[in-house]
Amino acid sequence: MPRTPTAVSAPGKVLLAGGYLVLDREYTGLVYGLSARISVIAQEIKTSPGIQLTEIVVNSPQFLEAQWRYGYHLAPDDGGIKVTQFQVGSSINANPFVEITLSYALSYITTTEHYKPSNTFEPAQFTIIADNDYYSQSHSMTGTEKNPTRFAKFPTALKDAHKTGLGSSAALVTALTAALLTQYLPTSAFDPATDASKRILHNLAQAAHCAAQGKVGSGFDIAAAVYGSCRYRRFSPSVLQGLPEASTPKFAPALAACVNDNDGQWDVEIAKEGVAVPPGLALRMCDVDCGSQTVGMVKQVLAWRQADPTNSRRIWDELQARNVALGALLSKNQTGEIVEAINQIRELIRAMGSESGVPIEPESQTSLLDALMDVEGVHNGVVPGAGGFDALALLVDDDEATERRVEEFLVGWGREKGGAVRLLDVKGEMQGVRREELAQYEGWVV
Repeated sequence: MPRTPTAVSAPGKVLLAGGYLVLDREYTGLVYGLSARISVIAQEIKTSPGIQLTEIVVNSPQFLEAQWRYGYHLAPDDGGIKVTQFQVGSSINANPFVEITLSYALSYITTTEHYKPSNTFEPAQFTIIADNDYYSQSHSMTGTEKNPTRFAKFPTALKDAHKTGLGSSAALVTALTAALLTQYLPTSAFDPATDASKRILHNLAQAAHCAAQGKVGSGFDIAAAVYGSCRYRRFSPSVLQGLPEASTPKFAPALAACVNDNDGQWDVEIAKEGVAVPPGLALRMCDVDCGSQTVGMVKQVLAWRQADPTNSRRIWDELQARNVALGALLSKNQTGEIVEAINQIRELIRAMGSESGVPIEPESQTSLLDALMDVEGVHNGVVPGAGGFDALALLVDDDEATERRVEEFLVGWGREKGGAVRLLDVKGEMQGVRREELAQYEGWVV
């Protein structure tokens, strides 16, 4: 058992190029990790002499009523660990991402040589801390005013918080999975700094995240949380579709075989080469405080693709070519050609939206992006991922003068249009999951 407390973090994501395409293995996505991170701090639960607990507590102290307590026991017939949520106060507030991650990670640990059935998991507390930019903060600031702390205290329950679309669920599942493996396995068996451990973490977090969502997604958000910025080709859905339900017979060995990739099924491709933002530029995010219903949008686009295969194939193939061209420009530091390359991508994204009837780049976002391009130092931007009204992604000069001009422009734009628009502090960065020093969480962890 490693000594606690320990802390790990995972970054958010932005899919700069490859929205919708990344759902299909024929195509790739250009995904960037972000400096906004979700951290999980693990520590022992101290008990009085002679008192034994079989409990794991998960806290999210930035939000109201955000504590989840679980009991756990070994399920029969190799079912792994079954977790049971306890009541906190007068209610049970379910969190499927936390609960399923606990079940998957603990079940996986039971299959390793380091687990002894006679020794149950030691009781522990896991504290989730999110950087401010994961959530809109219109309640606490206006204009260019910024929260003076890195970790804001929100006056709402987690379910009522307005997300900015940076991939909070994937970062949470990845960080919590890494924290559990770090807490209950020796460093020789799991160290998030090693390639072998990253592969285990990626596969396990993908499995848990897909189960929590109720579907097998493309997985680019988990890939970014584990590996940081990368060029991503999704894994075949069949990799995860055969897994039994958690805590049912044979779940644990089936999960271990999948995560360890005993039969070489994982055909995901994650490449780090050629995705760095050129020197002197920064990838920045602009929050419009109005999230999208991504699932509904995806279903509608895929329905159009099935109904109009010839036209949709033409658009997707050309969009893939333009996305690849943008990646090549970025990797070669050809910044002078970025404006036109992104314009060509946005043109096809709008065509896809028009054909499918989905507001992938809504008119209001088009107007904002076009106007931002007139600000000195802004090279262009996109409505990333599935599109809609989530945060915009901008490629800008990485200097204080450009940042100030963009912030001043957004204040004026919001005043004129009657909306809340602000430049987030977050920037693109290359690194994925990592261990953290505890000092930065002072005041949040007892």
